[in-house]
Amino acid sequence: MLVKTEAIVLHAFKFGESRMIVELFTRQAGRLSFAVPIPKTPKGRLKKQYFQPMNLLEVECDIRQRVQLQKLKDARLLSAYASIPFSPEKLALSLFIAEFLYHALRSEQQNEPLFAYLCDSMQWLDVAESGYANFHLTFLMRMSRFLGFYPNLDDYVDGCVFDLRAASFSLQVPTHRDFLQPDDARRIHTLMRMDFPTMHLYRLSHADRNRIVDVLLRYYRLHIPQFPELKSLSVLQELWSDGKA
Repeated sequence: MLVKTEAIVLHAFKFGESRMIVELFTRQAGRLSFAVPIPKTPKGRLKKQYFQPMNLLEVECDIRQRVQLQKLKDARLLSAYASIPFSPEKLALSLFIAEFLYHALRSEQQNEPLFAYLCDSMQWLDVAESGYANFHLTFLMRMSRFLGFYPNLDDYVDGCVFDLRAASFSLQVPTHRDFLQPDDARRIHTLMRMDFPTMHLYRLSHADRNRIVDVLLRYYRLHIPQFPELKSLSVLQELWSDGKA
């Protein structure tokens, strides 16, 4: 079936001498894998630079049931980023988000609200001139809403714990170890109310920011089978270590 759809690049790597394997999350068909020929000349239609992580594309593809690698017929940039490729901080955030999504959306089917959220988030980051040091925290917190384990914030009362497995706030301490003590539960409850326009109002230290991202990734690992350690995390954790966020 020939389909034209918008897509987000999650990952691409060279496969043999003449092809790339490209992982896309598409608006109409969810997660798809493609075998893409590497162009031999700069005039080739499928330009290698299109497939940088988190690029927004418009693609034409031939989707076949029970085929592992789909055929990509055409691709073009839907919206070229103006600042992300040229900002070390934004590029590190983008690569972290791409690696996170590569594992989090391993079997994700069509999910248009999620696709719109990803596009809107990256376009917000691209135009932001300042105040985006908490971008990855806000992104991860709000992302859980689309994957089915966003907690009910109305259950929060001061002094409760946050059960990471049940994705819920509770006054009763669970019998397992995957929960947050009241101080961390209070912080998570507050931060879950953040959005991109207001997140700069939450003043976090470098250590606080790294502590929170560790907790959030632990949360995702409990809810997504075989979610691994992220290689890009170490680079992300060095951002704004000078306190200039």
